[in-house]
Amino acid sequence: MTKVAVVGSINMDLVALVPRFPAPGETLIGSRFETFPGGKGANQAVAAARLGAEVAMVGCVGGDGFGRELLSGLAAEGVDTSAIHVSGEASTGVASILVSGGENTIVVVPGANHCLTPSMVEASEQLIASADVVLTQLEIPLETVEATARLASRHRVPLILNPAPAVRLSRALLDQVACLTPNEHELATVLGAPSLPFPDMLALLPGKVVMTKGEHGAYHVDGSGQFWHQPGFAVSAVDTTGAGDTFNAALAAAWQGGLRQAMRFAAAAAALSVTRLGAQGGMPSAAAVESFLQNSTQNAPSLT
Repeated sequence: MTKVAVVGSINMDLVALVPRFPAPGETLIGSRFETFPGGKGANQAVAAARLGAEVAMVGCVGGDGFGRELLSGLAAEGVDTSAIHVSGEASTGVASILVSGGENTIVVVPGANHCLTPSMVEASEQLIASADVVLTQLEIPLETVEATARLASRHRVPLILNPAPAVRLSRALLDQVACLTPNEHELATVLGAPSLPFPDMLALLPGKVVMTKGEHGAYHVDGSGQFWHQPGFAVSAVDTTGAGDTFNAALAAAWQGGLRQAMRFAAAAAALSVTRLGAQGGMPSAAAVESFLQNSTQNAPSLT
């Protein structure tokens, strides 16, 4: 069983289904409202646990009802929550999500997520040192991500960094990352190269990037310059919220089996995740992904 340490955000998602996205100043009547546990870190922790990994999480919630509910939900999913801190200064992070036609728009208020400090991560050094892979994102302070990368590097544990929401990243941080998992826009932001086509951007960090591209799948350039494409799987999308988080979690859970197989496993898991409502609601089990793959005619990543 792969041991995954997740360092990241924990939110409550407030989801409204709407007939279309409103224009500025416009009020629409929605058809449904739900609350779901979310935050990229928590989503990835839950997805990895469902996919068969042994998961521990480092994060921060507020001392409020949302925080208590989220901690209980993570524990129920089998995630070790002993390194999740409760802030006395900030409320639990929330995300306001509008869903229409299988697409979404999201506004995140970080709250307690921005109270997660480097010292909190350093206090969990043994948790990181004992992991097979560390997974983090950018919904927590960048200095905390950098502290996580230093610890992972110190203990020679591979670090997967999902650079969302995207910012320009230092070369020092990129050098400590085993795998960067942006979409095309995020990759351009991370590299400060908005005018380059994505194959050229991938070639700037050979062997380090798995770039996601929605229904088109994922792309990678290996250390020898070989270009890989893992096609997406065709499904009927209900809600794309959490698809990227599922992809990242699956990549981490399958990391030890090699990158090509991990990319295929992750693409299948992400496809299944969009068939149900809610970031965590559609996250599949390992058995569901394996069954899906067995019934698929799609092969491993194509090489060009």
